[in-house]
Amino acid sequence: MSRDHLSGKLAVILHADVASSTALVQQDKELAHERIQDAFRRFGDSIEKYKGHVLELRGDALLAEFEHAADAVSAALSFQVDYTHYTNQIEDDIKPEIRVGISMGEVVVADNTVTGAGVVQAQRIEQLANPGSVYITATIHEALSKRLPFVMENLGEQRLKGFEHPVHVYRISLKSGASVPLPEPVEPVQKPIRHWKVIGISALMLALITSASIYWFRSTKSTGEILPEEQAEIALPDKPSIAVLPFTNMSSEAEQDYFADGMTEDLITDLSKISGLFVISRNSVFTYKGKPVKIQQVAEELGVRYVLEGSIRKVGHQVRINTQLIDSTTGGHIWAERYDGTYEDVFRLQDKVTSKIVTTLAVKLAEGEQDQISKIETNNTEAYDTFLKGWEQYLRQTPESFLQAITLFEKAVELDPEYSRAYAALSLTYWQGWKSYWHSKLGHISPHEIRFEAEKYLGKAMKEPTSLALQISTSMLAQHGQHDEAITQGERAIVLDPNNPDGYVALAGALNLAGYPEKSLPLMERALRLNPYYPTSYLYELGLARFGLQEYDAAVVALQQAVTLNPTDRWSSRLLIATLGHLDRADEAVAIIDRIKESWRGFDPLSVHSIAFWYPFKEPVDAERLAEGLRKAGLPD
Repeated sequence: MSRDHLSGKLAVILHADVASSTALVQQDKELAHERIQDAFRRFGDSIEKYKGHVLELRGDALLAEFEHAADAVSAALSFQVDYTHYTNQIEDDIKPEIRVGISMGEVVVADNTVTGAGVVQAQRIEQLANPGSVYITATIHEALSKRLPFVMENLGEQRLKGFEHPVHVYRISLKSGASVPLPEPVEPVQKPIRHWKVIGISALMLALITSASIYWFRSTKSTGEILPEEQAEIALPDKPSIAVLPFTNMSSEAEQDYFADGMTEDLITDLSKISGLFVISRNSVFTYKGKPVKIQQVAEELGVRYVLEGSIRKVGHQVRINTQLIDSTTGGHIWAERYDGTYEDVFRLQDKVTSKIVTTLAVKLAEGEQDQISKIETNNTEAYDTFLKGWEQYLRQTPESFLQAITLFEKAVELDPEYSRAYAALSLTYWQGWKSYWHSKLGHISPHEIRFEAEKYLGKAMKEPTSLALQISTSMLAQHGQHDEAITQGERAIVLDPNNPDGYVALAGALNLAGYPEKSLPLMERALRLNPYYPTSYLYELGLARFGLQEYDAAVVALQQAVTLNPTDRWSSRLLIATLGHLDRADEAVAIIDRIKESWRGFDPLSVHSIAFWYPFKEPVDAERLAEGLRKAGLPD
């Protein structure tokens, strides 16, 4: 595999490390290292035997990929059985114990580093495992044949750092008295190179894919520490890169969290508008909220050089902001500043922090960017405060929180009828409610009514459009079948906010429906780099792009992961049924149909015609491809 450029694919990922390696090294450093290396040599042989490939072997960690879940599990269990027999013959106590995690997901190789959602998830699963055991995700569990001699112990849903939804985990072992199945014979034909096939990409798209590099894989020890010799070389963007950690609420009232969070997000939004900066998204940095963090670790996990952290104290109408900018390559503070003012000065204080960062990092602003970052969306601080409270509710992503968000956003526009961002937030809340089938829970009789509300408020937001409004417009136009207009709006959203990953995803979605899946992939690469801890909606768009390229195996991996993480995801479920149909895996498709049939009863019938309605493809060949897959899965017309 070439390791000097960016590539991406969906695969089965195996991550392994040595449990309590520090204790072994403390007993006898040279012997411990020798035994660990020997263990991984043996593991590597087992991986190659089962048609896997070792991607990285560094320190006390190993990373490998497979095409099939059964091969990965068989390689792991075969190694564990043989290695346990081997170590039982060792008389001393220096016996490395290997723990293994196996997942499905994205693998990205960039600048001699390996990363991706699948890599990170496999690593997180492995960290849950007991020494000498193998843990797998539900996606792997579902992909295994029931005829295999494996025992699955259901460990339930587990919270993994950096993942929005809990992940279902199983402990897998060999049945008593059984043997690990031998690998299937390798056919005497040359295997095709498995990589992301990007066809006919314009010069702009080529620039995007070569400049983007997804957050990288990092091998951690069981203690959570990294030895200096184990650190991977950081692949930084070719421009100043920064992550803004959630500001700490130093107020005496915990309910002031919304204000600290809102200030953090607004600062990220302002910095994101600057094309000369690379800014990690809000979704990813907020995974660190409330957790003790090491700046260098955060920088490595997110792929940035600079980290901004700070705190906010709001007492009455007085506001104090403390910030410090840190260079992760040295660990040194570049500057630390304190900003004092009244609540009415809040926008001026935000502008001071942004300007200080731009000046310090010597970022040259493009034409119009100074006006964009200095632009005040409302002069009504009460409306702004109400908006922040509403946004806090929206981010909770439940029907109940959406109802509260709508009430607060409506109050914000009452306080300032020209508040474009609040109108956009109202539109987004209704639009997401429509996509989630929450119309009845939001007090509307039909999906048409809730969609009408989304369009009504978008119209008001578009009088002075923000990037958020343009993103919503892109999605709505694409869903209406106005493909060219959707693409134009998506491009405008990216121009206004070149660091907003959701803008790239919205444009990618429009391109998928317009018949350009090969152009959507570089945009998804960019989105994944800006938002390493991305939501499941990104997996759906990846799956849709792969479906459009007729790369059905890769599409299934993405869509299965999306459905596993969010079982209520109808968009991914519908597309997954069609994709399984094309792969002649109708039995798996029927299992999904049976699972969702009752919950969808009444307003989303399972038929080719009703499902095809939700996918307004521009090209008839794409629509027919979807219909054909649904028919093969057993659905009636």
